Amino acid sequence: MADYQVNAYRDTYEVYELTEESTGSRVTVCPERGGIVTGFASGGKELLYLDRDTFLDPNANIRGGIPILFPISGQLPEGMYEWEGAAYRIRNHGVVRNRPWQVVGTSTDGSASLTLRFVSDAGTEAEYPFAFELLFTYRLQDGKLRIEQEYINHSDRPLPFYAGLHPYFYATPGPVAYQTDATRLLDLNDGEEKPFAGTLDISEAKESVVLLNASEPSISFLPNGAGAIKLAYSPVFKYIVLWTAPGKPFLCVEPWMAKNEEMLRGEELVSVEPGSRLHAFVEIAAGRTAE
Repeated sequence: MADYQVNAYRDTYEVYELTEESTGSRVTVCPERGGIVTGFASGGKELLYLDRDTFLDPNANIRGGIPILFPISGQLPEGMYEWEGAAYRIRNHGVVRNRPWQVVGTSTDGSASLTLRFVSDAGTEAEYPFAFELLFTYRLQDGKLRIEQEYINHSDRPLPFYAGLHPYFYATPGPVAYQTDATRLLDLNDGEEKPFAGTLDISEAKESVVLLNASEPSISFLPNGAGAIKLAYSPVFKYIVLWTAPGKPFLCVEPWMAKNEEMLRGEELVSVEPGSRLHAFVEIAAGRTAE
């Protein structure tokens, strides 16, 4: 049997499974439910938490997997913002995570990969008045999941956004040690900036914390004390957001391009010129692949 395979099956929705036999690794993706990664097992160990009830409910925001955040990460007060003199209401984390994506390609040549496409329409433009296209390729190779991203501007003016990913990793509540060169954090529980010494317990916090000043685009952590997980990512992801829900067995370690409510400030918005595209990636590795 070939080392790499890509297969599709039904689990209420169509799900694609990428497998790598030599490392015992697999990735599952559901295009219909926002192009979300629903599972990632590296070396036979599942890394991602998934609440199946929210996955199966077509009206629910999925809690788990790796939701895609675009054109905003986080939320806005009352879901509102203004652009060029007009007011818009946009849902938390943007317009693509609850809409279906189109499968445009698969490959088993040197890796197992699946490419998905999302194109704006009248529904998205009612919330975000721009014509855009997203191409996401999920690639499984050497036990690592690489999420390759293209943000394409089909509008006649610059495309402003601050995208992100929202991975839910299985974790035991309590202190977690992080390897990062960030030394400051923004605590959204009280709005204060604080020193960050590398270990943090957010298991009882209601809101997120944001790691602020990392210069190295990577972070490693020990969510269960049993093995490291490492995220490496493009420098355009300036911040890592840490969040969990009290009493839940997950920890979200989220690469974001800007802080919450950036659509209101406009200080760090990413901008893609008409007819141009931005390339970015996030790679997740675990165990020995994270070293």
